[in-house]
Amino acid sequence: MKPINVGLIGAGTVGGGTWTVLKRNAEEITRRAGRPIQITVVADRNVELAKQLTGGACKVTDDAFAVVNDPDVEIVVELIGGYGVAKDVVMQAIANGKHVVTANKALLAVHGTEIFTAAQQKGVMVAFEAAVAGGIPIIKALREGLSANRIEWAAGIINGTTNFILSEMRDKGLSFDTVLKEAQRLGYAEADPTFDIEGVDAAHKATLIAAIAFGIPVQFDKAYVEGITQLEASDIKYAEQLGYRIKLLGIAKRRTAGVELRVHPTLIPAKRLLANVEGAMNAVVVKGDAVGTTLYYGKGAGAEPTASAVIADLVDVTRLATADPEHRVPHLAFQPDAMSNLPILPMSEVETGYYLRLRVEDKPGVLADVTRILADQQISIDALLQREPEEGEGETDIIILTHVCKESAADAAIAKIESLPVQKGKVKRIRLEELQ
Repeated sequence: MKPINVGLIGAGTVGGGTWTVLKRNAEEITRRAGRPIQITVVADRNVELAKQLTGGACKVTDDAFAVVNDPDVEIVVELIGGYGVAKDVVMQAIANGKHVVTANKALLAVHGTEIFTAAQQKGVMVAFEAAVAGGIPIIKALREGLSANRIEWAAGIINGTTNFILSEMRDKGLSFDTVLKEAQRLGYAEADPTFDIEGVDAAHKATLIAAIAFGIPVQFDKAYVEGITQLEASDIKYAEQLGYRIKLLGIAKRRTAGVELRVHPTLIPAKRLLANVEGAMNAVVVKGDAVGTTLYYGKGAGAEPTASAVIADLVDVTRLATADPEHRVPHLAFQPDAMSNLPILPMSEVETGYYLRLRVEDKPGVLADVTRILADQQISIDALLQREPEEGEGETDIIILTHVCKESAADAAIAKIESLPVQKGKVKRIRLEELQ
């Protein structure tokens, strides 16, 4: 059987893993795909690195466009990341009638609508399993395995860097800044970790999950994004005392009026499986009306875990390359002419529980004032923790967990609490999800 020819753009960590796994498991992969999958050309700015990786077994170039314009290449694998050259490369590959496999969540979250439309018009596939949660096959599960279900919500730990930081803060009681430095030393965090710690990376992935779960266009610009930089060790400790753990979650939730799409630190009951995902691991929980709750857990990054997803896409594309484009699995799970216009809800309309930490003067009547403000906004209290002040200390912490309410009501209550003369500084607010 004639091999299918692949052009690999990017010979870094994932590119190297893809070459290695494809070579090591060539026989098994051929048996699955029905024909050999071979990389015939590799492009990387570091030509020496690419030559070292391939050992002279294929062409090497420093020009990505030489790959997409190569008439012998049938599938282009884009592993360079970012929005710039990567977008031009992908669009040119599609224009040339080539299938694309990518791990580029940022590109698809921002420009996915344009890319998928172009691919649809050209009758080619854009596969992106590796773009979300590394080696965990969450895209395939949502797009195919759960296609009988009306997905109600999905919530995931989809950034390993932030999960490592939060795990270390909880285990060792260290500050965010201290653990970030350690994460950088160990290679879990980049020299510039902004995309990870500010929640942007997780929001790119959550945007793709929401699109596939609910059949809506990718709308990264509508996502609410909040990172972990303002979390304090004391909040992690208080949450633990109340039976919760704090994780950075990407949440996509279907509501009657629209879709909640948000990334932020979240309290989760400690007994939930998701709360016990530690270190740099990823996990996604999906709730479908027929299947109930399902959990997908594994390594969300790294050379071979991500390569596992890239090669799974290569196998899929190889199997379907000769199929009628009308009968392939749609890019975003739903037929392009059947996409929903369900809007992304503004945060003021989001409904969730809240953890509120107040720093107040230790005086009689303070708690009564606070509970009256909450009651005025129809916010009921689920649990309350008041720390005994140290001897001679005139201030104390009050921790309140609320039942589910609208964010707009929580905003109004927090503003009134912060205006109380006894309240010192800002109220610390962390959202809470029971994930029932």
